[in-house]
Amino acid sequence: MNLGQPNANEATRTFNRSKNVSPMSGICTRCIDGCRGNCEVFKATFRGREVIYPGPFGEVTAGGDKNYPIDYSHLNIHGYAFGAKGLPKGQKGSPDTAKFPNVNTETEYGWTKKVKMKVPIFTGALGSTEIARKNWEHFAVGAAISGITIVCGENVCGIDPALELNSKNKVTKAPDMDRRIETYRRYHQGFGEILVQMNVEDTRLGVAEYIINKHGIETIELKWGQGAKCIGGEIKVNSLERALELQRRGYIVTPDPSDPVMQAAFKDGSIKEFERHSRLGFIDEKDFYAEVARLRKLGFKRITLKTGAYGLRELAMAIKWSSKAKIDLLTIDGAPGGTGMSPWRMMEEWGMPSLYLHAAAYEFCKILADRGERVPDIAFAGGFSSEDGVFKVLAMGAPYAKAVCMGRALMIPGMVGKNIEKWMKANDLPKSVSEFGSTVEEIFVCYEEVKNLVGAKEIKNIPLGAIGIYSYAQKIKIGLQQLMAGARCFNVPSITRNELMSLTEECAKVTGIPYLMDSYRKEAMKILKSK
Repeated sequence: MNLGQPNANEATRTFNRSKNVSPMSGICTRCIDGCRGNCEVFKATFRGREVIYPGPFGEVTAGGDKNYPIDYSHLNIHGYAFGAKGLPKGQKGSPDTAKFPNVNTETEYGWTKKVKMKVPIFTGALGSTEIARKNWEHFAVGAAISGITIVCGENVCGIDPALELNSKNKVTKAPDMDRRIETYRRYHQGFGEILVQMNVEDTRLGVAEYIINKHGIETIELKWGQGAKCIGGEIKVNSLERALELQRRGYIVTPDPSDPVMQAAFKDGSIKEFERHSRLGFIDEKDFYAEVARLRKLGFKRITLKTGAYGLRELAMAIKWSSKAKIDLLTIDGAPGGTGMSPWRMMEEWGMPSLYLHAAAYEFCKILADRGERVPDIAFAGGFSSEDGVFKVLAMGAPYAKAVCMGRALMIPGMVGKNIEKWMKANDLPKSVSEFGSTVEEIFVCYEEVKNLVGAKEIKNIPLGAIGIYSYAQKIKIGLQQLMAGARCFNVPSITRNELMSLTEECAKVTGIPYLMDSYRKEAMKILKSK
């Protein structure tokens, strides 16, 4: 089984010359003196730290491709020949009532004041990366008209060139944050919300106070593990002045832009960019409760928590502390996932893979529930992109899992729609698009739906990336309706772990989902042995 190959990957724009490669090191079995490249060792010889990251940085989204021993593909979904759960009250299952378009895909999360979403998916953190900044209108409008939540990620205020701080180094003006919030709200349809993440630097800059005082944001998200996996989230800047500015604002910037040696290297052209990192967060139970209480006192109606692919100890802390603090939504992000700002080898080799982590999360949630303790609403993340993945997550974590957090999968439609708009203007549509037509109305299958939603006048202001995200969300919704109907589950709360079967005994051992030759065996034997 291929568990991932070091030393060469398209993400780092590297490759092996030899057909035969050492499995552990990734180095060619025959490394020739005089080779012209281009493995990672070769490239790092002259570009050093740049090879750590996927590239071109800021232009790509990148996700880990390590093939783990088991993953969600080792689960299959049961289909049933009778029954119907989750139909409207008073309605009995029949061929006339149990039709797949009648499946209700709405979900909700929250402790007291809940948020409803039309589809049980929401975006990953779209924060200070260049991809998020330049595509925000597409992402935000798309999420708003689709009726799902969008997560505005960390460091948005801190990297804003137009940021204004007072004498206490607190935010007084943050135009990019204002733009992000206002864009989503302009097209909000009553489902989903915009929530804002906060890391160490955001806390120090007073981002929470700014967004609630100016915008009345209702939900704020704390993070365990900053930005890119378990270290500080990166962006890159290609200006010495900009690097110094971010350093003055309190960020870690490497190489040190204030170092005369690094300044000389930048002027020489050898250093072409600087990295901005956030500080590592440190968790403490009392401090966690105190921060939640502080944010509630500021007026936030919901506090959510996002945690990464840490091990069982931190997972238990996240679930238990979230329970005690009455956290409204706990998002648990497994490996590999990723959006492209993580160091590549960290994306490949760090953290608990999604299936293992989510299986443990269910186990821990059930322990609390069996003790009579409140279990926080849960969302799972970690590399999902299709309706079957959404169904499996909801079933795997039932009844605690309410939604799936999607990173790259909800970004790509926004970028594709944006680029279709550019290609149309340049009369340069690729064949993959032009085979469906040459106008917006012909190309986008959901164009008329969006037009009906926002109005004939407003449709002209909707970016095509937003229509792309709406189309993708509809694909997830309809595909999910079909899978749910096949499992005779006609609303999200009716989905249970019984709807899944493990394809291998190892998967059954990890997840607690019965091996397919054992699933429903007792019921089968009872039927066979009946008179």
